[in-house]
Amino acid sequence: MSHLEPIIAPAVEAAGFKLVRLRLMGGKTKTLQIMAERPDGSMNVEDCAELSRALSDFLDAEDPIEGEYDLEVSSPGIDRPLTRLTDFARWAGHEAKVELAAPDANGRKRFKGTLLGLDGSDVQIETGGQRLSLPFKAIADAKLVLTEKLIQEDLKARKQ
Repeated sequence: MSHLEPIIAPAVEAAGFKLVRLRLMGGKTKTLQIMAERPDGSMNVEDCAELSRALSDFLDAEDPIEGEYDLEVSSPGIDRPLTRLTDFARWAGHEAKVELAAPDANGRKRFKGTLLGLDGSDVQIETGGQRLSLPFKAIADAKLVLTEKLIQEDLKARKQ
């Protein structure tokens, strides 16, 4: 999977978008899931269609994936995944769920709390009244939690 990102990310950027997440899911027919957004964080249906056309042409020419697959292009949505270090700084003040690849020293893998930003390459989160520092490299999965505050911020951003 990580071998595809250096190939596909530049094509996403050349089309005027930022790659949020890339997944190749198996099954009878493989699905290449591309989650992207415009540099300002927006992504509408027309943007998805535009990026899908650009990537289809690119993928047909480059052929980086063996066999047949479906291309799925989508926006990150309001309760977006947090995949880049900068995401944790950008969304500080909002609630998130974070899962580590392996349990921490206390045997915990899952955390839910308020993002507090970064300390170097460590994600700062407040959960249960405690401030925790989670190494970014140890995070397997993270996403924002849909809250009223997040919805209001999204609505405000759309009006601008």
